[in-house]
Amino acid sequence: MADTTRDVVTELLRRIGEGDPERIAELYADDADWKLDWPEDEHGRAETPWIRHRTTRADAAAHYRELAEHHLPEAVGTEIERILVDGPDAVVTGEIRQTARATHRPYRARFALHLTVENGLITRHHVYEDSLAVARAFAPKGD
Repeated sequence: MADTTRDVVTELLRRIGEGDPERIAELYADDADWKLDWPEDEHGRAETPWIRHRTTRADAAAHYRELAEHHLPEAVGTEIERILVDGPDAVVTGEIRQTARATHRPYRARFALHLTVENGLITRHHVYEDSLAVARAFAPKGD
């Protein structure tokens, strides 16, 4: 029996909470449409290297590794408010709470995550978040 969209999304959120990038990446298709709603000229900056488009399962693992490397693990929290499912598509809404490792500035960012699940694997991962809150937390002092 094929995994349902809700099952895969719930498992993804569980694995993200556990923090093992390789196990998280197992839920992604070999080729996935991964986009972040950030200005293109801000992608891949030294302060926020995880913010860029991705296309492979290996990219997914790299995203979660880079995200962890740039945040203080003891100051992480996510509140999931809703998981809405319509066939192969799901939208997860909530708020992340993180602290930038480089600046020790905490931030809160509202987000919506649009996922598509096909054959038990995630083929679309589009994130819409409060990029200004993230950018401010990582901005060098005085910016």
